Amino acid sequence: MELLQSADFWIGLVKIVWINIILSGDNAVVIAMAARSLPPAQQRKAVLFGSGAAVVLRIALTVVAAKLLGLPFLQIVGGLLLLWIGLQLLGDEEEGEGESKEYGSLMAAVRTILIADLVMSLDNVIAVAAAAQGNTTLLILGLAISIPLVIFGSTLMIKLMERFPIIVMLGAALIGWVGGETIVSDVFLRDVLTANPWLHYAGAAAGAAFVVFVGRALQRRGSGSPAH
Repeated sequence: MELLQSADFWIGLVKIVWINIILSGDNAVVIAMAARSLPPAQQRKAVLFGSGAAVVLRIALTVVAAKLLGLPFLQIVGGLLLLWIGLQLLGDEEEGEGESKEYGSLMAAVRTILIADLVMSLDNVIAVAAAAQGNTTLLILGLAISIPLVIFGSTLMIKLMERFPIIVMLGAALIGWVGGETIVSDVFLRDVLTANPWLHYAGAAAGAAFVVFVGRALQRRGSGSPAH
């Protein structure tokens, strides 16, 4: 009870929730893009499973994130993985629908959400861990509170994507931007980035451009090929 009555506890809790509101925008976009091609009932499942599992994953990741970020080439691999996910999600727009592939699509959506969140959360969890100051109860509670925020954001994004298809392209560009940022932030490139700070934005812009232009090219090639 003393823990819950502590002013430091509540201040830390507000910090964690606020950090997650700010940093979970890109995660909500990934969840929405991965779930948007599913039937409505499966969309809700993908958002719920993906959001819940992603937060659990983030709690576990917080323990080791600082050490992981010190490994060279890890963020390069993670950034390339995000670029690939961006291409896959953009390509889903052209995929046909079928009764036989709905269940597999749900599992694929949840898997995509988890992989993307794992990569995108490496930096984020450092801020959350700092706010928790080693208090595991505070960490878990703060992240648990953020689940409905991510779910609401993802559900809203799905509705917007259905109404305004251009948002799908913007979402893919955002994933590419984060992928490019992740690559140039790798510890192996730290000295180069310190000497040339502009590379941070150049890498991010290159990632966004890659996903959009290559993704659109793959879409055109896919729509131009004969149906099976």
